[in-house]
Amino acid sequence: MRRTSAAWAGWALCLCASLATSAQDYPEDEEMVLDLIREDGTRAETGAEPAAEFLKCKKAAWRMPGQYLVLLRQGSRDSHVQRTIRALRAKAARRGSPLEVLQTYSGALHGFLVKMSSDVLHLAVKLPQVHYIEEDSSIFAQSAPWNLQRLLQPHGGTSENGTYRSPNDGGMAEVYLMDGGVQISHREIEGRVLVTDFNNVPEEDGVRVHRQASQCDGHGTHTAGVVSGSDSGVARGAGVNLVRVLNCQGKGTVSGALAGLEYIRAALQSRPVAAVVVLLPFIGGFSRSLNAACRDMVANGVVVVAAAGNYRDDACLYSPASEPEVITVGAVNSADQLMSQGAGGTNFGRCVDLFAPGDDIVSASSDCSTCFTSRSGSSQAAAHAAGVAAVILSSNQNASPVQVLQVMLRYSVSNTINFLSLSDTSRLITPNLVAAMPPANATNGELLCRSVWSERSGVTSTDEAVSRCRRGEEMMSCSGYSPDGDHVGETITVHSGQMECVAHNAAGVEGVFAVARCCVTGGLRCRIHASPEPGRDAECVGTQHHLTGCSSWSAASMSSDSRPHAGDRRRCVVEDGVTSHAVCCHAPSLECNLLDNRSADEDQVEVSCPSGWTLTDCRAVSQGSAIMEPDASGNSCRVREATGADGVTGVAVCCRVRPTQPDTTQPDTTPR
Repeated sequence: MRRTSAAWAGWALCLCASLATSAQDYPEDEEMVLDLIREDGTRAETGAEPAAEFLKCKKAAWRMPGQYLVLLRQGSRDSHVQRTIRALRAKAARRGSPLEVLQTYSGALHGFLVKMSSDVLHLAVKLPQVHYIEEDSSIFAQSAPWNLQRLLQPHGGTSENGTYRSPNDGGMAEVYLMDGGVQISHREIEGRVLVTDFNNVPEEDGVRVHRQASQCDGHGTHTAGVVSGSDSGVARGAGVNLVRVLNCQGKGTVSGALAGLEYIRAALQSRPVAAVVVLLPFIGGFSRSLNAACRDMVANGVVVVAAAGNYRDDACLYSPASEPEVITVGAVNSADQLMSQGAGGTNFGRCVDLFAPGDDIVSASSDCSTCFTSRSGSSQAAAHAAGVAAVILSSNQNASPVQVLQVMLRYSVSNTINFLSLSDTSRLITPNLVAAMPPANATNGELLCRSVWSERSGVTSTDEAVSRCRRGEEMMSCSGYSPDGDHVGETITVHSGQMECVAHNAAGVEGVFAVARCCVTGGLRCRIHASPEPGRDAECVGTQHHLTGCSSWSAASMSSDSRPHAGDRRRCVVEDGVTSHAVCCHAPSLECNLLDNRSADEDQVEVSCPSGWTLTDCRAVSQGSAIMEPDASGNSCRVREATGADGVTGVAVCCRVRPTQPDTTQPDTTPR
């Protein structure tokens, strides 16, 4: 088998930040803009709306000075876009400044891409309807550089034709691949890839770039082969539609990616497809615009899969990996360990949903129509996940994006990754899950749940952390977690019709996390019932609703946990001065039970739900005054005993959708 080098990928770190026009830390160009605003002395034309925000990439190497995304306010229409363009042209012309509109957007976002000098920028931020302006920046394909790849150990786990058997071939799904070129004549993908008429890529850097097919098509050909190649593909019947947004160096722009997503959106509107996966095997600095466009795509029923990145960093700092509605995939090697590339390696953190094979992956090479090559990176990992998503959708074309994610998580291999190289905090919030192919009956209506961690709160006593479920999920419980072991509890609020899990920090504590338990099954609906007053139990109302979780909050410095009542399993028991929230859920054939486990001589207690049952809440009860921090991991509730505790009890709420066939499996609720 022939091995060739992977395309070069940039290694710089780019973090995008929101900078208002009144900020004091602008570089030279933005300082000049501020000076012009002061000299001009004008106000925003509406007189009521403040000047728009200006966002840019902090890393100069990835910025594209002079090229800007002008995004209008929510509710704007195409006529507002054209009116804003005309107004800006007129103002620029009066100053004798050049201006060129390169692209307009009218899908998830309304606005336009414009080339203009920095002295026109202050005019644009004051136009009516302008919400924010984002300087265009680069995005990069996420494959390992060729020189680092030579140091990687061979990976022999690629299946050969005839030995790989998936539940189906993914043929009922279509995959839109946003990448560079693809050699469609390669025997692995011949007849499987349609090259669309979309092409939005920047010019290559430097003067010595040679645009041979082996350079321009390498990343896209390899990625397409991983998705649907005849020998190396995961979903070998899935059709792939190429939307070209990366150039021969594996480099693109945020504006080009936005235009590509708009192209896909328009294509699906003109030719609706029941099962669609959009694969984004690239990464850029954090971009509000790119995240918003991905979020809109998911809201329209499309499964969006993105690479976590290859920077050995927090994936939440990059886009589109940071978008909560996207399925973000990190990379592991053949031993299910984090992919490492010299000084770099797979990204991690709470924005990663799961990991997939991404080290030394053999797939189609663009060197010739029969060549193969090995590449590594989170692009390859994301391609594996996209293939798995296509197989799931082909089994159930009505599955929503969040149902696809939950099925992927349910059948992933857990707790095999060694996270010792990560910090304590990163180990806590990074999911220890490696993607695996679900069985044929994976979407059979069972209750599926996952834990969603917030970012860590600030350190003052008034700071909070907030966690939310995805579109289509219900929150079945809410808990707070402090690595220091102390916080004043958690509350559940409703904002814009969506539940929010809010964890409250305590004085002298270095921050707290909010952890929402987010679940899906047919007809699932949850509601919140609070204590009538502090010190009184919270209780579910109505016989059809089951208690699935308890949360508690106290005005005192530290909180005593609320827990389900051992006898009356519809109530959350609290102590004096403590307010509780009972999460009460209903779904056809839903049933719930309590399990507990007490230990007086061990540092940790674990309670696990039996096969067929799903953990919805995890609580701790201390026999003394010490505070323990329970941790829901997979289907198990773990409680670590704190210093000063005289015994500890772990309490788990286990729920399921009652199977149609007789099933005698019941949680053992005998006290221990």
